[in-house]
Amino acid sequence: MTRAVLQALVAHWRRNPLQFFTFLAGLALATALWSGVQAINAEARASYDAAAATLGEGRFDQLVPRAGDSFPQETYVALRRAGWQVSPVVEGSLRTDTGRVRIVGMDPLTTPGALSPVGGARDIDLNSFLTVGVLFADAATADRLAGLPQEVVRDPSVAPDTALTDVGVAQRLLDRQGRLSRLIVAPDQPLGLPPLDEVAPGLTRVAAQSGSDVGQLTGSFHLNLTAFGLLSFAVGIFIVHGTIGLVFEQRRGMVRTLRTLGVPLRRLIVLMTVELLLLSLLAGAIGVVLGYFVAALLLPDVAATLEGLYGAQVSGGLQLRPVWWLSGLAIAVLGAGMAGAGTLWRIARMPILASARPRAWAMAAGRGRWLQGGAAVLLLAVAAGIALADAGLIATFALLGCLLIGAALALPLVLGAVLALGQSRAKGVIGGWFWADTRQQLPGLSLALMALLLAMAANVGVSTMVSSFRLTFIDFLDQRLFADAYVRGVDRDRMPGIEAFLQDRGATVLPLLRVDSRLAGVPAELMGARVGSAYETNWTFVAARPEAWAQVAAGEAVIVNEQLARRAGLWLDDMLDLGGGLRLPVAGVYGDYGNPLGQAVISEARFAGIFPDETPRQFGVLDLDPEDLRSALGDAFDLPPGSVVDQSSVKAFSLAVFERTFTVTAALNVLTLAVAGFAILMSLLTLSAIRLPQLAPVWAMGLTRGRLARVELIRALVLAALTALLALPLGLALAWVLLAMVNVQAFGWRLPMYLFPLDYARLGLLTLLAAALAALWPALRMARTPVSQLLRVFANER
Repeated sequence: MTRAVLQALVAHWRRNPLQFFTFLAGLALATALWSGVQAINAEARASYDAAAATLGEGRFDQLVPRAGDSFPQETYVALRRAGWQVSPVVEGSLRTDTGRVRIVGMDPLTTPGALSPVGGARDIDLNSFLTVGVLFADAATADRLAGLPQEVVRDPSVAPDTALTDVGVAQRLLDRQGRLSRLIVAPDQPLGLPPLDEVAPGLTRVAAQSGSDVGQLTGSFHLNLTAFGLLSFAVGIFIVHGTIGLVFEQRRGMVRTLRTLGVPLRRLIVLMTVELLLLSLLAGAIGVVLGYFVAALLLPDVAATLEGLYGAQVSGGLQLRPVWWLSGLAIAVLGAGMAGAGTLWRIARMPILASARPRAWAMAAGRGRWLQGGAAVLLLAVAAGIALADAGLIATFALLGCLLIGAALALPLVLGAVLALGQSRAKGVIGGWFWADTRQQLPGLSLALMALLLAMAANVGVSTMVSSFRLTFIDFLDQRLFADAYVRGVDRDRMPGIEAFLQDRGATVLPLLRVDSRLAGVPAELMGARVGSAYETNWTFVAARPEAWAQVAAGEAVIVNEQLARRAGLWLDDMLDLGGGLRLPVAGVYGDYGNPLGQAVISEARFAGIFPDETPRQFGVLDLDPEDLRSALGDAFDLPPGSVVDQSSVKAFSLAVFERTFTVTAALNVLTLAVAGFAILMSLLTLSAIRLPQLAPVWAMGLTRGRLARVELIRALVLAALTALLALPLGLALAWVLLAMVNVQAFGWRLPMYLFPLDYARLGLLTLLAAALAALWPALRMARTPVSQLLRVFANER
């Protein structure tokens, strides 16, 4: 008996290969986008974990300077003599021909054993490690360091774009003799230690965390990607749900026959469940393979995004990690189970002699429209409540979920009302039939239209966010890059002479003083500026006191960027500890888009008082042509032309980084819209297979097959156009949430929202084109339907 049932189930797919393809393709596409996103996230988190494992980030307490990026080595010696069990670390960037490499120097004799850098593919003599110098790096980074005199050992456990070595070797490579970056505190410390403030007042202790700073900082970005993956998966599940519903309608007769022949209901349900499980595993496996290629295609741009926004180093290679391909298979099975649960429940409740006559499959979904409407109203109300509460990043993503799902559930009801209005105002028999027949088809197409709504809303929302960011970023660059040229990459000892030379030529010189520090307990940059009219004219504030720049110039206040203000809970008039015993009130908060770190600006004199040994790393130069500046500095100081960068080059580079940063979201938008178009195509194809009994009488009354095909095409365009109109306000609401709430939580700044009507019009045309292409095939099938097939409808009992 079991074999006969299995043969009957398989025979259905053999007779309906299009449904089989629809099921596998819909679930595979959904799984591909989900598993691709998870593969990217897994690779990034593996890079963070590698950095944490090899560098001690997040695993041990750290002693870091209260201000600045380094401290004297004598401080470490004093702590060791006082009994503190600490290990020194030197960090910095080393410029190579192919970019920068992070150099980390550690002491293998005092570092906790789990962090010892002596390892790799073969044994290294400890004496050689301490004297001659050995660097440990992954294969890609080792190739970039091949020109160094030190031996480079390939070690795949080292974080990407990072090289580990002895602390003394790192000091020589980075030209930081006698300076350290931080100290790792061993977990076990002797009793009776003197307080840290007595031995090393310039250091502060940072407690160990469950993850690295970078991993926590980028968590919001990965949550963003996961939300995109879930949205894409939901669009694909709509396809699967619709296909399973159609299969149920077409199997009603088979189910009735099998049960009347004596097949127990329990066995039938179990076998159909097994069938669904096997098909979902097959589709999930295909989706995982496709997801691997999607991830491999997008990972380089994700790595560029993470480095540009957060300074995080992520490997550009993709590994087959169980965490993401198993999650892909699991969510494929879960999604198919969710899509098929309702069908199996209906089979379990179906009377044994239920009619096998085909009925309007589409109308079956309309029975619970009032329940669906109530759920939509409830979800939208919850979204509004969360928006008013402003309860954090996770709650904000819950808001987005409620908003999108609630709008999707409300779509069929709104479209039904619009179609009813069209029917009431229709003139003529054909017009009335068109609107009435469209209403009848609406429940069958509702899932595909929901997918289209979500896809287009996501496109509108994300494109509005990215375009608003782009306009703001360009305006930000115009304000901040006000100097005619910038002099950089020069030895610090030569900077004072270059400054004097430029001033003698009548140029306005704006030195930029900068040290890495921790301000208000968060990583930040402390900058010293020569405040003048150029800053007052070009810099704008998010919030500021009157005469903010005058207070900074007088050394009476500090201005901070929005990232530092939001992360540290600072605002106007709050006091900020800048190190060296200096505390100043905040006089202004400025936008600093694209910077992953907090930043504070004080006067040049105040900065020199805290860091007398620091010299400018670059100059902004006003009132001199960049070409003349290159020529003059080349003649006087033998500087290469690349040391002088004009304003336009800096802007072009910044915009190039910006464009690459958002390549990933643009690609996911296109993929999601493509999946939605596929959903419409599959829904129309499956509906066309059971619509002949409804269309044959209309054909018999005089409508030609060609005209019926044109009506089918127009119907798809009308529904797509109505959906696009409803998606626009939903997308704008999504954009507002992304800009005003998610962006603040994820990046630390809030962006103004701009509208782009031409972009929305192009997207609407693209949506109509996708709907037209999806409806073209079913329309052509309708136009080419043999007359004998239409006549055969009247030969059967209906």
